[in-house]
Amino acid sequence: MTDGSAPAVDITVPHSARVWNYWLGGKDHYPVDREFGDRLYALLPEIVQIARQARAFLGRAVTHLAGEVGIRQFLDIGTGLPTADNTHEVAQRVAPDSRIVYVDHDPLVLVHARALLVGTPEGTTTYVHADVREPRKILEAARETLDFTRPIGLIMLGIMGNVADLDEAYAIVRELRDALPSGSYLVFKDGTYAVMGEDRADSIHDLHENENFPYHMRTPEQVARFLDGFDLVEPGLVSTPLWRPAPSAEPPVAIDDLCGVGRKA
Repeated sequence: MTDGSAPAVDITVPHSARVWNYWLGGKDHYPVDREFGDRLYALLPEIVQIARQARAFLGRAVTHLAGEVGIRQFLDIGTGLPTADNTHEVAQRVAPDSRIVYVDHDPLVLVHARALLVGTPEGTTTYVHADVREPRKILEAARETLDFTRPIGLIMLGIMGNVADLDEAYAIVRELRDALPSGSYLVFKDGTYAVMGEDRADSIHDLHENENFPYHMRTPEQVARFLDGFDLVEPGLVSTPLWRPAPSAEPPVAIDDLCGVGRKA
C-alpha cells in the first residue's frame, strides 16, 4: 500500500467519498457529510438512486470485463469508502487471480484501506493515496502492481466531475488512456443534468459552491468526450440503469448519470 504519513481527516467540510457512503447506507461519515447529503437530497431526491445505480453499474461492468472479456487487472480511481461489491470483490469472484489497484485522496479512505485490501490469496489488491489530478503519480504507483504490457480495466466513476476545468479533466483521462496497453478498457460515468433541467442544476451547483464541495455536472456531449479514443461496447453511452440491466419486472428508467465502457484498440 502506498500512503506515506496519513493526513488528518477534515470533518469541518463535507467530502464526496463520505457523502456517497451516507447515501449508500454506510457508516463512515460525519455530521457535516450527512447535513450536506440531506440538503442535496432535498434538491435532488433521486441522488440516492443515482448512488445505488452507480454501484450496480460498477458490478455489471466489472463482471463483464473479468468474465466475458478476460481482464485480470483493474485500476480503480476515485475508489470511495468500502461498501458491498467493491471492484476487487466483483472481479475476484469471477477470477480469483485478478489484481486491483485502488486510488483515492480522502484520508478516511486511507484509514479504511485495509478493508479494501482483503482479497483472494491468488489475487492482489493494493491502495494508492493520490488525487486524480496526479495521473503521473497514479501510473507510477500502479506499475508496482499491474503489468502495463497486458490489458487493464480503468475504472473512473463520478470522479471527473470534481475537476472544474473541463480541458484539465480531458487531459487527465487522455494521459491515463495513453498509458494503457492495447485491449484495455475504460469504465466511466459522470453526472449530467439532461433529465433534471438547467434550473434545478443551477440550484445544485450553487449548493456545491457554497459548501466548498465542488462537483460539476456535464452535458451528454461533454461526457461522451471522456471516452474519445475508446471503442464503445454495446449499448454505448447510456444512463447507468440502462447499461446491460439485470432482468427485472420493472423496466429501467433513465437518470442523470451517463456511463459507458470502451475498449482501447
